[in-house]
Amino acid sequence: MGAAISNLIKAPPKPSPKLTPPLEPGDRLSRQEFLLRYEAMPEHIKAERIEGIIHMPPAAVSADFHGVPHGHLMGWLAVYRAMTPGTEIADNSTIQLDLDNDPQPDASLFILPSHGGRIKKDDKGYIIGSPEFVAETSGSSVSYDLGAKLEAYRRNGVREYLVHRVYDGEIDWFILREGVYERLAPDDAGIIRSEAFSGLWLKASSFVNGDLADVLDILRQGAESEDHRAFVQHLADRIL
Repeated sequence: MGAAISNLIKAPPKPSPKLTPPLEPGDRLSRQEFLLRYEAMPEHIKAERIEGIIHMPPAAVSADFHGVPHGHLMGWLAVYRAMTPGTEIADNSTIQLDLDNDPQPDASLFILPSHGGRIKKDDKGYIIGSPEFVAETSGSSVSYDLGAKLEAYRRNGVREYLVHRVYDGEIDWFILREGVYERLAPDDAGIIRSEAFSGLWLKASSFVNGDLADVLDILRQGAESEDHRAFVQHLADRIL
C-alpha cells in the first residue's frame, strides 16, 4: 500500500543549472565574478576591469587603426625578446594588478621570475602583479588609456607605459619616477630609449609611419649596444 502511494507522488523537479550572466560594460564586479563571466564569454570578446568597472571595446577591429599598428608593436617586442634572454612578452593577456584592476593591455614585456622579475602566474596562467612594461595601441580609447588605466598602472608601479595614439600619429612613452609618470624624451635622432629594458629603442616617427624595417634596424642598434650586453649579463647573473 505504502509503495503504491509513493509511486503516485512525483519527485520534486531538479533545479535548473545556474546560468552565468554575460559581461556588460559598466558592470561593477569582484575579480572572481569578472573572471567567471569572462571565461564563459565567446573567445573574440575582450574585456577588462578597471577600478572595479567592466570595460569592453567594440568587437569589430579596424586594420588601419588597430590591427596593423598592433602587429608592428608585437613584432618590435618579439624581436627584442628574442635578443634578450630572461624576458618574455604577452599579447592581450589579463593581468591581476590589484584587488580592483584586471587590465588586458595590448602588449606587455616583463622579466621572468626565474631571472629576478616581479610578476607571478596563477594555476590558470594569469599574470599576477605589475609587468615592467605595458603598451596600448589606442584609437577611440585614448582618453581611457591615458586616464583611469594610466592611473591604475602608476599606482601599481608599472615602470614604463607606452601608448600609441593612432589617430594623432603620436607615441607617449611614460616612465615612473618617484611615483609619478614622466614622458621619456627622444634623443637628437628621434630615438626613445627604455630605461627598464636596456636596448629597447624606438624611433617614434618610423613607427607611426609604418616603416617597420627602420624600426627594427634601430632596435638592432640598441641590441648591439654595450648597455644591452650588460643588461643581458645582469639577467643571467640573477637566474634562480
